[in-house]
Amino acid sequence: MTHPFLIQPFRGLRPAPGQAAEVAAPPYDVVDAEEARRLIADRPNSFLRISRAEVELPAGTDPYDPSVYARARANLERIIDDGVLHRDASPHFYVYRLDTSTRSQTGLVASASVTAYTDGRIKKHELTRPTKEDDRVRQIDALDAQTGPVFLVHRASERLRTLLAEASQGRAPDIDIQDTQGVRHRLWPVSAPDQVQAIADAGNRLSALYVADGHHRSAAAVRVAARRGLDERAGFLAVIFPQDELVILPYHRLILDLGELDTGALLARAGEAFHVQRAEGPLQPTSRGCFGLYDGRDWWRLDLHEDRLPTRSDPVERLAVSLLHRHLVAPILGITDARRDSRIDFVGGSRGLDGLAAPVDAGRARIAISVPATSIDELLAVADADAIMPPKSTWFEPKLADGLVSLVLD
Repeated sequence: MTHPFLIQPFRGLRPAPGQAAEVAAPPYDVVDAEEARRLIADRPNSFLRISRAEVELPAGTDPYDPSVYARARANLERIIDDGVLHRDASPHFYVYRLDTSTRSQTGLVASASVTAYTDGRIKKHELTRPTKEDDRVRQIDALDAQTGPVFLVHRASERLRTLLAEASQGRAPDIDIQDTQGVRHRLWPVSAPDQVQAIADAGNRLSALYVADGHHRSAAAVRVAARRGLDERAGFLAVIFPQDELVILPYHRLILDLGELDTGALLARAGEAFHVQRAEGPLQPTSRGCFGLYDGRDWWRLDLHEDRLPTRSDPVERLAVSLLHRHLVAPILGITDARRDSRIDFVGGSRGLDGLAAPVDAGRARIAISVPATSIDELLAVADADAIMPPKSTWFEPKLADGLVSLVLD
């Protein structure tokens, strides 16, 4: 029998009036330590002091050292004691709207069911790395709270869209800030009992939810709930968006070491599966059998031969990143496990092709490979098939902010 509960309201921990701009921070895993140190300068209440507490400790501190989690706990307690964060007295939902210069997307902040996750009604499509998952478990345990929201997707529901519009229209948001990337973040708490119940009813009628971003955070939250013996109402912090408002950017590849090959030999070998030709300039492919390759001097276009395109309907086999791995990364470069091989790295599409090429120009990588973006329909098809995508297949923009709402574990 399907578990009836997908989402529920919760008593959010969030910035007091006027404090959101000082608290809000990018997700912990999209900035490195140097960037985090720069972002927290002159910002004593930045949430990076909780999500990346190692940047307050001596340089070289292991980010997984117990002192890091202890510092995160102390920082969270401090800003609560200082009145920078407060907790709502009753369970709320929260409408979260993100606006860029070109589009808007509206999501629902809710507690997503741990039981629905373990039962497969909240579907995942990626494997996690044990070290990163263990880190998030320690973080949640140390804070007694989930502070990094999981980005979930649902198939569009006009009923839910209407309810969120009604809950946010005609009144100013409690939070209205702009991040360093120019993205506007707005948050409306929803506390009226009739609105809360209507949103819960609409959300729980959804057939499924899908993890778009935050596989480590959701897996860690479920582990903490299981170990603490929490009841079937246990949930994890999530922001849920309809699939028709989202855009997935490509997730490009960097090859740090070509082994015994040089670029000429690599392109010659690639010619067995691809039609290879010099491109006129930086190339962002749009069809799944096309890729760009930058060697530090030239851009090359690689088009997979028609007879190499998959004929089966397997949703993973048809992904562009799967085709690249099967016909170039594994057989020519010898990188069979992209999750663990240190010779491959990844660059999110938000950095653009200049950002992709920069490590090659700086000598930190040998080649860069641009890939087409995975579509949202491809992601949902993989998850519905209970299959697993290759690592780093999707890059979602804009990113959610940390610190706007947290879920305290009672």
